[in-house]
Amino acid sequence: MLSFNTTIRKIHLWLGLTCGLIASFSGLTGSLYIWQPEITAALNPELLKVENIENIKDATILKTAVSLIETHKDRINKIFLPYREQQTIAIQFKNGKTNYYHPVTSESLGEKSASILFFESLLNLHRTLGIPQIGKYIIGTSAIIFFLMLITSGVYIWWKAYANNLKKGFKIKWKAKKKKFNFDLHKVFGINFFIPLLIIAFTGAYFTYNAVYKSALKVFDNSNTHVTNQQKGKNFSTLNDALLNSNETYALRAIYFPKDKTGMYRIRYIEDRFIKAGYRKTKEVEINEKGDMTTLSDFRFDSNSNRIAAQFYPIHIGEIAGICGRILVFISGMIPLVLLITGFRIYKSKKNNVGFKIQDRFAKRY
Repeated sequence: MLSFNTTIRKIHLWLGLTCGLIASFSGLTGSLYIWQPEITAALNPELLKVENIENIKDATILKTAVSLIETHKDRINKIFLPYREQQTIAIQFKNGKTNYYHPVTSESLGEKSASILFFESLLNLHRTLGIPQIGKYIIGTSAIIFFLMLITSGVYIWWKAYANNLKKGFKIKWKAKKKKFNFDLHKVFGINFFIPLLIIAFTGAYFTYNAVYKSALKVFDNSNTHVTNQQKGKNFSTLNDALLNSNETYALRAIYFPKDKTGMYRIRYIEDRFIKAGYRKTKEVEINEKGDMTTLSDFRFDSNSNRIAAQFYPIHIGEIAGICGRILVFISGMIPLVLLITGFRIYKSKKNNVGFKIQDRFAKRY
């Protein structure tokens, strides 16, 4: 019967060689996507950049959006106002095409470029491996396994080896032999990035199992929390009137058009249009053609569980901590691949040693 320590090592080994492969792919694609705003803006200034955007009033942007809606209304699927790297207005039409427009003049700037499409595909690979329906569950489940088993088993192995000499556990012998150097890289990178990887894996699984997470987060709610779900709000004469008189606390971010004439418009607001450190504060409402509004969520009045859930995305990509957080996530995303490679070399080295020992015993007998 295997001892507990041996069982933990076996679990760490085989999960590392299987789940670690998916974690490495997800980590690399995630690291590249961290800089998507800067890269796409640099490659597509004619589509995404506007001179002196900080001087353009929100009221002007809203008027342009309403004008574009009146012009293209029957053909629109979604409309996105300036947000993150996009300083222009984007309209996704029902035929699948996306066009960009100037937020002041409403001038057409062109269609979605290859580089923008590349990052959309990259995000899809990161979240689903490009596999419809089941891909997100493969990613989400591997993230949970990585979080619950692989990282924690690694920390346990490290602690059992270096509990009495912690300094040695953080040390790399740069002039050591290849096997020792490889082992040191594995242990030091693993323990140093233990917390960032734990957070990234935990928050990453949320995007697959968000309903489960939200149910668990309800333990942080209290009876005094004022929940806004399905609250009737102020009524407006028309949809356009509602858009032009948006709440000043938030900036209008996106409008999702109904699939039929009887459906509801879903409108999303964001506190800060462009990338900024701190909490992500949003509001979401539904409006019908007549201007009747229903508030679905509002960070100011949401339950604690919804407020926490809203922070999983900025935590996952590091934006909650600003540029330093993004750099940390960028580096951390490459660590699973380092651990996979060094871990495989450790496994291969031990397997070879076992083979040599068996050969020696066989030679001595015969």
